[in-house]
Amino acid sequence: MNIPHWEERFRKFLIDECNHYDDGAHGLAHIQRVVASSKRLTKLEGADSNIVIPAAWLHDCIVVPKNHPDRSKASQMAAEKAAGFLRRSGYQEKYIHPISHAICAHSYSAGIQPETIEAKIVQDADRLDALGAIGIARCMMVGGAIGRPIYNTDDPFCDYRAPDDQSWTIDHFYQKLFKLPESMNTKSAKIEARSRVALMENFLDEMKSEITMDDSLNHQMT
Repeated sequence: MNIPHWEERFRKFLIDECNHYDDGAHGLAHIQRVVASSKRLTKLEGADSNIVIPAAWLHDCIVVPKNHPDRSKASQMAAEKAAGFLRRSGYQEKYIHPISHAICAHSYSAGIQPETIEAKIVQDADRLDALGAIGIARCMMVGGAIGRPIYNTDDPFCDYRAPDDQSWTIDHFYQKLFKLPESMNTKSAKIEARSRVALMENFLDEMKSEITMDDSLNHQMT
């Protein structure tokens, strides 16, 4: 398969026929990062790029908002749309089912276990993009889009309460994001995920110091 040729077709399909500019956190830049991570992991794990690369490009060809009731079905909807596009375009039929499985299994909310190394790689690559500096930016973008406050003013860092990411954005770090490293399927992704989580923990430490400083200044002024 001439993968570079197909990559141009995948990119054009996303731009022309998909809703990638409705959700900044899942737009073309996100997909390009997932593709890049997938390529690195494919080389390290000896996976089939004829499966991994199409799945990485097309994994979010349908985007459903985080707070939508059909969110858990988004990856299966994307898999169906991707399979239809691949068949119409003449992609080899033997790859379409494993590509569809990789797309279905990439989603955290879908809860589908990846059964192949290719599906594991796409899932890892997508989850890596939820971590680190990019992960922080994406999380804040999603929180702002759905009108969710940054943090709970009484207990910003879930010291005395269970995280509730339906109500506060920072809670998403504790409820989901900090758990992702242990959910990674490949050793390389696990190592990278832990490094990115360390950066996020440093970010929260800085936020904590700024919130404490603001509280101290407010007390001095009253």
